[in-house]
Amino acid sequence: MDELIYEDRSFQLLPLDQDPKRLEGFLASQVFVYEQGGVKAYGARNYSEITALFVHPQGRGAGLGKRLLQFLLDGIEGEAVLYVAKTNHPAKQLYERHGFSVTSEFLTEYNGTPVLANKMVRKA
Repeated sequence: MDELIYEDRSFQLLPLDQDPKRLEGFLASQVFVYEQGGVKAYGARNYSEITALFVHPQGRGAGLGKRLLQFLLDGIEGEAVLYVAKTNHPAKQLYERHGFSVTSEFLTEYNGTPVLANKMVRKA
């Protein structure tokens, strides 16, 4: 999981079909994929929550994340919320440029390994 690459420990990535918690959230979301000779980016939202935003390393720096985030936000009326690893500074900077701010910090886990996360909110 790219979101966790800035953590000071490694994580065992589980395939989605072996991770019931992530799978449930993924299946409840609207998923949007950008393809150009393969998947370059995808994003997902569930009502007012952005549940995923990923840009393939080969597609980074081309504005895909910015455009996909704006597309996801265009489908949300009112306040938008997302959750991000506290150490994922590049993602947090992107979100801040789109009006999000950190509203809380909490301890969560991925596959049994603790992770500090931030809740970010964009006011309506």
